[in-house]
Amino acid sequence: MLGTVARTMVKAGMVKPSSLVKPVSVTRIAGRYLAHQEGLPKLPVPPLQQTCDRYLAVLDPIIEPEELNHTRKLVEEFQKPGGVGERLQKGLEGRAKKTENWLSDWWLQTAYLEYRMPVVIYSSPGVVLPRLEFSDSQGQMRYAAKLIAGVLDFKTMIDNETLPVEYLGGKQLCMNQYYQVLSSCRIPGTKRDTVANYALDKKSPTHITVVHNFQFFVLDVYNSDGIPLTVDQIYFQLEKIWNSSLETNKEPIGILTSNHRNSWGKAYNNLIKDKTNKESVRAIQESIFTICLDAPMPRASDDMYPTRAAVQMLHGGGSRWNSGNRWFDKTLQFIIGEDGMCGMIYEHAPAEGPPIVALLDHVVEYTKNSEMVRTPMVPLRMPQKLCFNITPEIKNDIEEAKQNMNIMVHDLDMKVNVFSHFGKNFPKSQKMSPDAFIQMALQLAYYRMHKRCCPTYESASLRMFRLGRTDTIRSTSIDSARFTKAMDDPTKQNIEKVRLLEKAIKAHRAYTDMAVQGQAIDRHLLGLKLQAIEDLAALPEIFMDTSYAEALHYNLSTSQVPAKTDCVMCFGPVVPDGYGVCYNPMESHINYSVSAFNSCEDTNASQMAQALEDALIDMKTLLEQTPKSKL
Repeated sequence: MLGTVARTMVKAGMVKPSSLVKPVSVTRIAGRYLAHQEGLPKLPVPPLQQTCDRYLAVLDPIIEPEELNHTRKLVEEFQKPGGVGERLQKGLEGRAKKTENWLSDWWLQTAYLEYRMPVVIYSSPGVVLPRLEFSDSQGQMRYAAKLIAGVLDFKTMIDNETLPVEYLGGKQLCMNQYYQVLSSCRIPGTKRDTVANYALDKKSPTHITVVHNFQFFVLDVYNSDGIPLTVDQIYFQLEKIWNSSLETNKEPIGILTSNHRNSWGKAYNNLIKDKTNKESVRAIQESIFTICLDAPMPRASDDMYPTRAAVQMLHGGGSRWNSGNRWFDKTLQFIIGEDGMCGMIYEHAPAEGPPIVALLDHVVEYTKNSEMVRTPMVPLRMPQKLCFNITPEIKNDIEEAKQNMNIMVHDLDMKVNVFSHFGKNFPKSQKMSPDAFIQMALQLAYYRMHKRCCPTYESASLRMFRLGRTDTIRSTSIDSARFTKAMDDPTKQNIEKVRLLEKAIKAHRAYTDMAVQGQAIDRHLLGLKLQAIEDLAALPEIFMDTSYAEALHYNLSTSQVPAKTDCVMCFGPVVPDGYGVCYNPMESHINYSVSAFNSCEDTNASQMAQALEDALIDMKTLLEQTPKSKL
């Protein structure tokens, strides 16, 4: 959310994780980070036969019978006693003993750092905050100052290790991701990227970067005694930045970060040959986070506003708008538009959606409560403008990145809806999991539009385990398929439809519980595959089978990212003919985003968003119209 990458990653058995599913509410208790981490269990390696059996069950509703029979034989062969599967399983179990988490480093490399598509749309999720009313740039800067102070307030908890420990179903969660998102940045390479975390340096960074009109500035946010600047002081510093970056004709150096990773890796090596450029880039990479002060966008109607804001957070609107007002490799970028369009985008490699949203919830609350208090004016250093020497070659790289960005902008089809008929209150009143209810509505919506069941990815958190990231909840099940096919069948009685819906929701709940306990199939299968590659063994046939490729072709890539703030996360699809769906179920409404690609004739984000709305309403009507006594 994610955060979320099957497009070219089928061969690696990968998909982009978006975020966390919260089967029960997360509670927070203050505690020391390292002592807490030590007490967390290690991620288990599930039993081989269990994964093989569950894999075949997952394939049942999405693979043709003939193909499935062929796969059954391959799976039988794979798990034979003394066979290749058993050997790889032993290798994985050995790796699990030797490492803190047998999966986390593999996952970081294969899901993110080796993935070569742009981070924009394909990997980095955006978050849209409720619209703010600024009448002018002063309002924009006042809000930015409060937001910066709010992030620094959260950073204090991280630095002091007083960040409250989160719990899920009574189990402590790994808090490591919170320690990876500030002062970190992705660094491009020509074949694979790396992530640098400067918070771990002896002297951790004390500055943020601010970008306005494509011009980058270093803003020191701590006094010499280590105390953060006040909101008032930050505001005055932002005003200085604003007034010294009024020209709008500067080269958008930041747009380079939006290009294909290999192209950007090559351009990066060229860019940092120059000493000034290298120092400027390093200042951005080391900064605690980035603030993007955006130019206003053309006014949108109220119903189109959330959708416009979502694309603004994801890509900035194209090269003539705000796409150059970013450094997309930076882990955290907060976006504050002069027109009140606010939110953020985060680079997904270090963390999933929930820690990001927890930080955002804290910051939003802080901005509401923080007042501009006049501070005695201590002379503060002028924020440093970062200089770049643009050679003809760098200018060409910028032009190429602009063109590619504009192609991506035109190809992204996005719709954000505020579903106002009910929120998590209705499924709860029916003793149903709100997440499972929404997932079944998605299954129904997809089936109605495309007349088939499809591989579906929902992100499940593995944070019950040390350094845990995500696994996949396979929302398409034998039970969900029976429900979606029965729902619009006039020969079926309502009572039967309700029974099938209840069964599908129970199956989804059971898979979710299994996934968060480290017993799902997808990361295990990936681990077995990567173990074979590491052993330099021939790749087992099970991984070269078309069923495996089809199972990883996620036409629905989905994520629940609950927040206290009335916000919504958004991300792109992970396959050319797929949808990216993210939702935040509030008490009495649901915010959700749907993305697709215009280049695919078969998908349409607005139609899918409408189909989801219809499915949610129809499921509620079905439950209300069926007397409980008959069930």
